[in-house]
Amino acid sequence: MAKKRLPPIAVGYQAFAKGSEEEFGAVRQVRPQDLVVYIEDAGDTIIPIAAVTDVVEGKVIIDIQRLDETVRRAIENAHRDEDFP
Repeated sequence: MAKKRLPPIAVGYQAFAKGSEEEFGAVRQVRPQDLVVYIEDAGDTIIPIAAVTDVVEGKVIIDIQRLDETVRRAIENAHRDEDFP
């Protein structure tokens, strides 16, 4: 089965976990096999292109189940230090 061809990804696009409405970071670099995504509170992180499920209106949707445990934890903790009223 052929892979789904994704729309182009650009630096600055926001990164979202599949099914989430809150971004966890932003694309800093686009490479042939992966993305460098700045994850809030974790820094620059490599995300394989194979984990990207869709690209829509400046948003990169990532299936975090396709990532290793360390990266999943970083994504889950992306906003932990923010103050909420």
